[in-house]
Amino acid sequence: MRLSNAAAVLFIALSASVDAFAPSTRGISRPRPKSSLGVATSDDTTPAASTINGATVNVSDRAASVESFKVMDVLRRANELQAEGAEVLHCEVGQPESGAPNAVAEAAIEALAGPPREVMGYTDAFGLLPLREKIFAHYKEKYSDIISDQCVDPSRIVVTTGSSGAFLLAFTACFDAGDSIAIASSGYPCYRNISGALGLHLVSVPINSEFKLTASELRAEIERRKSEGAKPINGLILSSPSNPTGAMLTPTELKELCGLCDEEGIQFISDEIYHGIVYDKEEATALQYSDKAIVINSFSKYYSMSGWRLGWMVIPEELVDPINRLQQNMFINAPTISQTAALKCWDVDTLSELEGHVEKYRTSRGIILAELATISEIDSSNIAPADGGFYVYVDLGDENVAPGLGSVAMCKTLLEEEHVAFTPGVDFEDPSGALGNRRFRISYAGGVETAKRAMDRFHRFWPSWMERVQAAKK
Repeated sequence: MRLSNAAAVLFIALSASVDAFAPSTRGISRPRPKSSLGVATSDDTTPAASTINGATVNVSDRAASVESFKVMDVLRRANELQAEGAEVLHCEVGQPESGAPNAVAEAAIEALAGPPREVMGYTDAFGLLPLREKIFAHYKEKYSDIISDQCVDPSRIVVTTGSSGAFLLAFTACFDAGDSIAIASSGYPCYRNISGALGLHLVSVPINSEFKLTASELRAEIERRKSEGAKPINGLILSSPSNPTGAMLTPTELKELCGLCDEEGIQFISDEIYHGIVYDKEEATALQYSDKAIVINSFSKYYSMSGWRLGWMVIPEELVDPINRLQQNMFINAPTISQTAALKCWDVDTLSELEGHVEKYRTSRGIILAELATISEIDSSNIAPADGGFYVYVDLGDENVAPGLGSVAMCKTLLEEEHVAFTPGVDFEDPSGALGNRRFRISYAGGVETAKRAMDRFHRFWPSWMERVQAAKK
């Protein structure tokens, strides 16, 4: 397995990545990424250097290159309207309405208050051993055909500061500035933003008509790059079920993708944070098909602990020491109180509670898909399959957009007029294409009643929106 210089010499990817950006423009103003919904951002440029009390503060090219996480811009405007007295229906963020399971919350209170009151000091860099042992047991129980026990041995499980901390550890351990990492053309924006900040070269692989990136699409990109003499792909990160599409690879598709990555020497990072939230489909983990893949999961989605900032990685043996050193220096350890409380996640009562959440998601999903089916202008083939997770992703199609009236404008208008928050596709799509302004995502993590009322308002809004689109085309 190829290890990055960042793993061998701590933080070299962070320092070297500056070279991957344009020449320094410190001392001048550079354009600032704007909110997708036009949210006020104090001014339209971010100074590369500013003077405060006579001292100059530089802004790095790396920081200036990173786009905002657009869904958070939507949330900010939604919260502003809410503060002004509007009743806003939140279908923008993937945050479960339920909060942490009861036993988890009670365990946190007990640990903090006692008796005896726990210190909540540092843990091992890889996390509490009892928690890693529970994660190991979870894999053994849920996936009966893991390649070997060694693949998920507690020594190869890293408890992280959310999945975001895991992404940073994986990228710095495996890749150096200038390396190429493949991502799906419709995917989680932070893959693009974090890897870009580290100076990685992004390879956007088009998804297929089923909104998936499979071995077929990756193989086509590999062959194209070989024929053109382009740099080979060093890594691939992919979520299944996907954010934003909800599409999920079948076990056969995942097996083929793992096999291709191993064959081509591509480090596969399998983002499995929506595992557990699946509708009538068979889940598979990359650990069933490869002992070289990195698997990332989180307590934020199925376990409803988004603000607790806790996740985990399962890593190949070759990465144990490099990631240990990176974790020690970047994060020390994931939050101890969160780890302590998470020990209750696999109790029988907790799992029953969590499965109840999934049934609510299933109901909300059905409400949204049924309502969309009544809108004749939206082709059913333009609605992603929503196999898992808690999102429905919709393509308006060319016929339902006009210059200046794409999904960005639609989501902004819907929020301002009907107080319903959806997220435009610009957050998720390859920025070199136009699909971002044709697509939008509906989150149904906020509850059944929220989904129902939001779709009622959207149904009321849609005819007037189409009138504006058609008028703009004349």
